Amino acid sequence: MPVIQVHDKQFQPYINEEQLQTRIKELAAQLNNDLQGSRPLFIAILNGSFMFAADIFKHLDVNAEICFIKLASYKGTKSTGNVVTAIGLDEDLFGRTVVILEDIVDTGKTLSQFLPQLEHQHPKKLMIAALLHKPEALQYPIKIDYLGFSVPNKFLLGYGLDYDGLGRNLPEIYQLVE
Repeated sequence: MPVIQVHDKQFQPYINEEQLQTRIKELAAQLNNDLQGSRPLFIAILNGSFMFAADIFKHLDVNAEICFIKLASYKGTKSTGNVVTAIGLDEDLFGRTVVILEDIVDTGKTLSQFLPQLEHQHPKKLMIAALLHKPEALQYPIKIDYLGFSVPNKFLLGYGLDYDGLGRNLPEIYQLVE
């Protein structure tokens, strides 16, 4: 994996495709074990989690449903500090086991503003599966039930993560060269 250029920035390899897929299979196995006997609803947060959600879902053997919601808080390489809901949630969560699929949890602001909306609908259980987490950046208390990788507080690209719209299609994750 060579250093790549996206827009005006360079990115170096960080997590390769094999490492990602191995960890995703492990997370799916945990979910299969923990969710046996239930019919969970997975809520994938767009745009970033679409690849993670698809790959997790390929490995689930429980009867599960999935829906998508679009939440946004980034512009370029910085968080705007505002969470914008672009596509709403149409599913009834009452009494359901709900698993949120998130690409990355950094400050935790997006989820801290979204979780109360879900809790208001009285799900039986509400869990978070995140591919990536930046513990150094966390400012809001978010409990991640299923975690792929803890990563440093650096800007990442690829596997669903973008820089101003580009880079989501990369099958591995790159880190900004500073």
